[in-house]
Amino acid sequence: MFIKDMLMIIFGVLFLILGVLIGVAFMTLMERKVLGYIQIRKGPNKVGMIGILQPFSDGIKLFIKEQTYPNLSNFLIYYLSPIIGFLLSLMMWMLIPYYFNFVSFNLGLLFFFCCSGLGVYIIMIAGWSSNSNYSLLGSLRAVAQTISYEVSLALIMLSSIIMIMNFNLIFFMYLQKFNWFLLFMFPLMLIWFSSSLAETNRTPFDFAEGESELVSGFNIEYSSGGFALIFLAEYSSILFMSLLLVVLYMGGFTLNMIFFMKLVFISFLFIWVRGTLPRYRYDKLMYLAWKSYLPLSLNFLIFFLGYKIFF
Repeated sequence: MFIKDMLMIIFGVLFLILGVLIGVAFMTLMERKVLGYIQIRKGPNKVGMIGILQPFSDGIKLFIKEQTYPNLSNFLIYYLSPIIGFLLSLMMWMLIPYYFNFVSFNLGLLFFFCCSGLGVYIIMIAGWSSNSNYSLLGSLRAVAQTISYEVSLALIMLSSIIMIMNFNLIFFMYLQKFNWFLLFMFPLMLIWFSSSLAETNRTPFDFAEGESELVSGFNIEYSSGGFALIFLAEYSSILFMSLLLVVLYMGGFTLNMIFFMKLVFISFLFIWVRGTLPRYRYDKLMYLAWKSYLPLSLNFLIFFLGYKIFF
């Protein structure tokens, strides 16, 4: 019986990884289509029907290209950091509250912060190990940005945790059956959304990849498989942050068609922001984190603490 359970868990993990990879593939297609229509042009529409096979042809092209590496790079670390980064972004998906015999996390949200905190080291090591000034500058920017926004992310999440008094994501569904947290945490949800944009290095906070000054940032020296893995890790974490926003503020984890429509809508917002807003200035990004979001999230935290105590 124990072996059967273990096999079910292994198959569950494999299906989860497969689902995430297919989701990431079609998210890149959606991004290119949406950005195309925002810029009044067609997106990819040649490979397969309405371009539906484009992500797979891109993936094959990326993985069969020549793998180059700089002569002065720290070879082993340079090769391993994209792989570890990709594994970390997949590990975050394990804390989804499944109904069948899967890994159930009572401390799921703490596990999420551990994984996202380790992602900072991956960016730092990837930028440093290639021994290029541009990639080092890109990684330093990304690290400062991610650490700054993790503080406000943790405090925003604490407000929701105080309401349910548990770290397990399944409890968010129980408490939101009748009232979504979105109704009385709307400012917090907006702060969470913009902080997740900064956490995943997306426009308008994509300073790690500021093309105008850093030539694609910390991943500049990566080609072929290494670049593809960094790319996959970024999009997998975007999908996960969208899922977390839906779980925290829009009705919890319900596994029906409406849940997936909400998830696609939040992912679409990530792309819409990219097509609309210009890049922030770096000092304004830091000002926003420490002078705006941090005091606001602390105030909300104290408010919900008082609400929980008196009601």
